[in-house]
Amino acid sequence: MNKKINIQILFVEVARFFFMFTMILGVSLVSIHNGPKDAQKIDNTRDILQNEDFRSSYDIPSKFRHKKEHLFHPIILQEASRHEVDPALVKAIIMAESGYNPNAISKKGAKGLMQLMPSTAQALGVEDAFNPEQNISGGVRYFKQLVNRFDGDVKLALAAYNAGSKKVRHYQGIPPYKATHYYIEKVFKYYELYKDQMKEEMKKV
Repeated sequence: MNKKINIQILFVEVARFFFMFTMILGVSLVSIHNGPKDAQKIDNTRDILQNEDFRSSYDIPSKFRHKKEHLFHPIILQEASRHEVDPALVKAIIMAESGYNPNAISKKGAKGLMQLMPSTAQALGVEDAFNPEQNISGGVRYFKQLVNRFDGDVKLALAAYNAGSKKVRHYQGIPPYKATHYYIEKVFKYYELYKDQMKEEMKKV
């Protein structure tokens, strides 16, 4: 891993430490102010802060974290090769969508590693969206369809993956939604990191 990535990871770790410290300190102050009646709520908040999935959402992925990634690596390589999509990009999408949690469910009902909506999963023939192999296979195939639909424009394909193809066609480009712009930015950030990671791994082979 090069010096730039190491600096990015150190920066994120420091930022994450202060974020956690600030949140826990705030929880403690609220506890003192409100007394026993809010003790249960505070305990729940503390549990969330200490939860691995919550913390991992603030991490930059690296070969030292997200051990679940290695479990799905063979599936990702297989499906990425089958549909001619960069595996580093597939990894970035999964990281942005679910943080490598195969049981993830969004508020809108999207499920699994690549967060497939029930209707999309059904159209893709995915019977169990929580099955990593089925989910990744369907998700990569769906993303490739979007790339082809938007003439190879990866940013538009990502926008459609996040906000829907109809929105992209309606606005004739990336929809003016902060969440969608942030999503695309996040995927590309992870994409660059995963590309560097995979290059490093290839050198060791």
